[in-house]
Amino acid sequence: MSNIVELTQASFQESITPDNTVIVDFWAPWCGPCRGFAPVFEQAAEQHPDVTFAKVNTDVEQELAGALGIRSIPTLMVFREQVLLFSQPGALSAGQLGELLEKVKGLDMEKVHQDIAAAKDAGDDKQQ
Repeated sequence: MSNIVELTQASFQESITPDNTVIVDFWAPWCGPCRGFAPVFEQAAEQHPDVTFAKVNTDVEQELAGALGIRSIPTLMVFREQVLLFSQPGALSAGQLGELLEKVKGLDMEKVHQDIAAAKDAGDDKQQ
């Protein structure tokens, strides 16, 4: 695991720093599909040094996995500028993972933040 970080409940929040892209693989040692996906994840980490690749062992970090609603593994989550942009159970192929990373990198995050703020404002208006 070259540049892949192991996340815990204590380090999770600080790893999703405002200016970077973080892709998190939720896995467990006994999970066959997780073991099959590991080399794909490691290869992508080498190809995308500008992205933080992280793993969460759901056997060890059950509370964190529960808090994030992880129901099956492997599950991938992608955060950029502290926004959850993608969350999906199941292993991806190398091509699918590469495509996902290109899409995330190409997003106009200013617009994403504006959309979130607009949705929040609309929600606030309804509560009054």
